[in-house]
Amino acid sequence: MTITTKNPTVTFEAKNGKRVTIRPAIERDAQYITEAVREIISAGEFIQKDHPRTLEEEINFIEKVIEEGHMYVVAEVEGEIVGIARVLRGEIKMKRRTGLFRTWLVSKAQGMGIGKQFMEYTLNWCRANDLHKLSLTVFASNPVAKTLYEKVGFEEEGVFKEQAYINGQYVDEIYMSVFF
Repeated sequence: MTITTKNPTVTFEAKNGKRVTIRPAIERDAQYITEAVREIISAGEFIQKDHPRTLEEEINFIEKVIEEGHMYVVAEVEGEIVGIARVLRGEIKMKRRTGLFRTWLVSKAQGMGIGKQFMEYTLNWCRANDLHKLSLTVFASNPVAKTLYEKVGFEEEGVFKEQAYINGQYVDEIYMSVFF
């Protein structure tokens, strides 16, 4: 996958044979995004939110992302939003060539290869948009995600010891980055 425009749409076949489209988030996605976030929060493990944005907040966020040149894409399967990936660039001029990555998938979309496609899409977007560095954090209790990030070139830069309390245990949060 080579990205030559700043906001392309990519379609691929998931491991289960379903067509998946990765495309920039738009206003009408806000309702689906907030519903999916609610489901992930209820699972209580890997999303760093206590509650989803309101519909109005999500619409405003999508508009802001577009206006400020960040990346915010959705994965859509059969008309349903099953995940997002986003890169928020540094807010001040001296940090505009760095970004912070976040992603999530609803449980039924995990294991379909969407996460890998999100990573490929994101790294290509970063290159096309002249980012120098992309960072993320991942909980040590999520080895599947950490392994994916390592496979695409992320390296550990540091560990926030016992940063989160998940399922009755303190877990480390690992800070990782990739350079372009």
